[in-house]
Amino acid sequence: MPVSHRLTAPAPGWTTTTDVVVVGSGVAGLTVALNVRKAGLRAVVVTKAMLDDGSTRWAQGGIAAALGEGDTPEQHLDDTLVAGAGVCDEEAVRVLVTEGPDAVRRLIAIGAAFDKGADGEILLTREGGHHRRRIAHAGGDATGAEISRALVSAVRSDPGLELIEHALVLDLLTDADGHAAGLTLHVMGEGQRDGVGAIRAKAVVLATGGMGQVFSATTNPAVSTGDGVALALRAGAEVTDLEFVQFHPTVLWLGPEAEGQQPLVSEAVRGEGAYLVDADETRFMVGQHELNELAPRDIVAKAITRQMQLKGTEHMYLDGRHFGAEMWAERFPTILASCRSHGIDPVTQLIPVSPAAHHASGGVRTDLRGRTTVPGLYACGEVACTGVHGANRLASNSLLEGLVFAERIAADLADRHRSGDLPERAVDVAGARAARSVPLPAPEARAEIQRLMSRGAGVLRSADNMAATAAGLALLAEEAHAHAAEEKPADPRVETWEAANLHLVATALVAAAAQRRETRGCHWREDFPERDDAHWQRHLITTLSVATGAPVSTPEEH
Repeated sequence: MPVSHRLTAPAPGWTTTTDVVVVGSGVAGLTVALNVRKAGLRAVVVTKAMLDDGSTRWAQGGIAAALGEGDTPEQHLDDTLVAGAGVCDEEAVRVLVTEGPDAVRRLIAIGAAFDKGADGEILLTREGGHHRRRIAHAGGDATGAEISRALVSAVRSDPGLELIEHALVLDLLTDADGHAAGLTLHVMGEGQRDGVGAIRAKAVVLATGGMGQVFSATTNPAVSTGDGVALALRAGAEVTDLEFVQFHPTVLWLGPEAEGQQPLVSEAVRGEGAYLVDADETRFMVGQHELNELAPRDIVAKAITRQMQLKGTEHMYLDGRHFGAEMWAERFPTILASCRSHGIDPVTQLIPVSPAAHHASGGVRTDLRGRTTVPGLYACGEVACTGVHGANRLASNSLLEGLVFAERIAADLADRHRSGDLPERAVDVAGARAARSVPLPAPEARAEIQRLMSRGAGVLRSADNMAATAAGLALLAEEAHAHAAEEKPADPRVETWEAANLHLVATALVAAAAQRRETRGCHWREDFPERDDAHWQRHLITTLSVATGAPVSTPEEH
């Protein structure tokens, strides 16, 4: 079925053609692009900012894989399933942990340099939820930056791979049978491509990253506005598990008015022995979980939130003073510099921390080959829901997931190319605007969406506060429709398109979270504090109503 809902936007003023268009330039997107090029396919990479500005480069902790002596994929699988709280897809997890080690080795072969010990072996550390040291890191706490550097270098060395930077993807193009046939996008600024255009392609791969900007405080960069999930919903794709948003427990607290991207204090700091304490320097994680500060992130985030409520404060503290100056400088140089830039010296002071939105465990529903429910549309990385993370992502599994499933998508596309199952698709680019246009919110709606979501759909949720959030989101939609009816619509531009994407993703997230009447993983309902396996050990599938354009969440059949 062709796309029925689109963002309000001008008709495309230019068109280009390729075999595969990849949206996103993190570990997932660039891995797909490099591998489809090896298969002889043409590819275009579209990225919202510069090539190396995605979420990957912000990853401090590392990439998890069973690379160490005595560790096995089976042990990695067990830790992942425990963290996922009963709703992981075990087959997807098994793919991740068995294919992961070799995928990391291929990343090293591309040029990624991980930290090594005196014996020449990769240094491995622990993070929350892991029972073994299996986290490979680079530059101490700059793993994402090193992985991004290696992949960007490989991509730039391929003159046959077209790059379109500073481009916001708008909507999917489909043929008469509803098969993905390309996309529309807006390129910002001067250049060979400018304004709204279209890319015709045999397949579309979404690797757009997360949606952390739907909340006031997040570790995600400003570009993480849920564009891929919103596009997929408008295209008729199923999304899954949106309610499972992981809040990183230890984000540098910058004050009550701080908004947008906040500095992360990596879980690896606790992995090396830092303690969580309150203002009285009392460790409050001891006795709450067998791993104390290294419990899975949902448990730590909840414990910090409870302690903040108990003490009537807005943050707790991380104590790494016992590391000493040398260890901070060598192991965590990025975090040390970040803290000092905000007036905190972790060598001599406690670090104020509080939870902030970090990672979306849910996203566009895919199979083990990265295929979504829309033919020809693929998704990988944080925008996708492969089933690996379940109700709560295990620390440092995200870079590995992006890597492994990106390779699987590229292999699937290569197989289809060889078998002749990747034909050109006929699409009427000019006529694509016939679909129902979504009225755009005013640019200032972004801040209101973030405030609503942080108040009603953050770490603590209940029927009452989510109902208030849903009502506030509905009012914003009504205002956009009213302005459109009065012929005073918001101008179609980057700020209003991003606000529309955030609004759709927020509305879908709240719809799913309100329906899941239990506490599981990183979904914490104050009014349903217990896990309910009898009714809720399953996924919630969200789609967009063709008739109303509203998100509808339906429990998956047992």
